[in-house]
Amino acid sequence: MPRRPASPRPDDVPGFPARRAALRLLDAVLRRGDPLELALHGAAQGLPSADRALVHAIVAEVLRHLPDLDALIDGATKQVLPDDAKARMVLRIALAQTLALGTPAHAAIATALPLVDGGPRKLVHGVFGTVTRGEPVLPDPPTLPADVIERWAGQWGEAMPQAAARVYAVRPPVDISLRDASETAIWTDALNGTSFAPGHVRLPETAHIPELPGFAEGAWWVQDIAASCAARLLGPGEGRSVLDLCAAPGGKTMQLAAAGWRVTSIDQSKKRLERLTENLTRTGLSADILPADLRQWQPDAPVDAILLDAPCSATGIYRRHPDVLHRIGPRQIAELAELQGDLIARVAGWLKPGGQIIYATCSLERAEGEEQVERFLAAHPDFALLPAQTAELPQGLAPTPQGWLRTLPDTLTDQGGADGFFIARLAKASDQALTMKA
Repeated sequence: MPRRPASPRPDDVPGFPARRAALRLLDAVLRRGDPLELALHGAAQGLPSADRALVHAIVAEVLRHLPDLDALIDGATKQVLPDDAKARMVLRIALAQTLALGTPAHAAIATALPLVDGGPRKLVHGVFGTVTRGEPVLPDPPTLPADVIERWAGQWGEAMPQAAARVYAVRPPVDISLRDASETAIWTDALNGTSFAPGHVRLPETAHIPELPGFAEGAWWVQDIAASCAARLLGPGEGRSVLDLCAAPGGKTMQLAAAGWRVTSIDQSKKRLERLTENLTRTGLSADILPADLRQWQPDAPVDAILLDAPCSATGIYRRHPDVLHRIGPRQIAELAELQGDLIARVAGWLKPGGQIIYATCSLERAEGEEQVERFLAAHPDFALLPAQTAELPQGLAPTPQGWLRTLPDTLTDQGGADGFFIARLAKASDQALTMKA
């Protein structure tokens, strides 16, 4: 009797190592709460760069469409699979490839089934077949997680999560900041872009960054238009001293240096500071760089200005990092808000009388923005909010009635949108004002 040929080992299945890495990465994000970008290195270790890119693409699409993928899976099973069940994880990966990345169904399931060797292969194969035979189409825009919708609607109203879902389906634009703002018209024309402010260009969707004119020469760097507003509110430096705190990878440091500030850039991550150093070298700008924990370090003398880009939930950049919608909840937001409060109170003591603090977070949570500044001002009578002015901001952005800048998912909607940010400018009273108050 002829012997049946042995089934191929999983590692011999073309494309399987990348799918195994995708499963590890998805587990790290959803079960352990690790950031996608940080967990990618460990999950895809040893894979070539093309496979690493595929791993990232698969998991990013799973996260972007997670509620809709789960709805398809639940509609094809008699009993609901646990959220962290391996079978559900594998089905998410297979369906995301087929429905979002255009992978043929037979190829997606062929690389998925070895992930459940010794497990529920029949279940995975059957559910995948049931779903794909129905020729489903993922909703456009994707459905946001229910808890995120509830949280954002509670803070901003029912229209906000609807706007957030609409822009979630749109590829985020690429903005650049220029080393020399006087060359804005030159670079806008050279790069076929659009400018909303001196020193800013929004690039066409097809732009391939490293190959564009001016990149290698350091004439500009990538930086979302909302993020660029923090340094804009400090204005020209004229040789004055500024601390850029939590500075890496350096967009704001380069803005400040280009505006004539004497910059000291501090970040806890030595690896991220390496990127900052590379960016400064490319652009020919200079700053003093220090790896330090702000809870332990302090300057030798007071400074003229401080830009605190505080550690935050990063929910404002959910379009670029869809993992934050699944990793971040009320507990994480509360913990980060406590850290932010400690940091801004600590660094306030490093400022000269008459100096300014820019407090910024790339968050859509009031606890990390509006509420943070309100608490700080209530506890520090020697500080006052210095309202942002429309003339200081890019076209299409405006300060709130309170005087700070808040960008939301409906900001610059017709031009491609902007990241979610909160930015406030706080001024310390001068010696004369403090004396008069006393």
